[in-house]
Amino acid sequence: MSASLLLIAIVGGLLVAALAIYASYLWGQVWARQRTQRTAVKQQQERLSSDIRLLAGSLLDGQLDLLEGAIRIKVLLDNLDPNLSQNSHCQVFHQLHAASAEVPRHEHWRALKRAQRDTYLVLFEQLHSQYHQQALSAARWLLDSGLAATSTPSPAHRLSVN
Repeated sequence: MSASLLLIAIVGGLLVAALAIYASYLWGQVWARQRTQRTAVKQQQERLSSDIRLLAGSLLDGQLDLLEGAIRIKVLLDNLDPNLSQNSHCQVFHQLHAASAEVPRHEHWRALKRAQRDTYLVLFEQLHSQYHQQALSAARWLLDSGLAATSTPSPAHRLSVN
């Protein structure tokens, strides 16, 4: 009976060792995936920051329509860092986005009659005169200091990746 107990102990020990090796292999895969995900998140954040910088600069240079720029910046900020997007400096982008939410887009815009388009164009002019300086200030703030605070993923983004 002692030989059979010894055999069972050896087989059990080999089984535990094999399971430990397999568990180590699986943990190695998990760590590699986490590293890949962190790299992907960092690259995405760098792209979003770069795009926001480009849009903000274009807005300041007058190369981008105020309403279009504000909408694009707002959406990119929401994806980059929801906390930054909710910063008081960035609220103008949310206000312009909300004010233009009902405006038809793309083929729906092209399908509008001239009188309907003119009504929206009057709204665009009102929004431009009301928010222009505030939007330029927000774009300047983003370039000068707002985007500097987004060098690491926010906790919300870290949780959403896993």
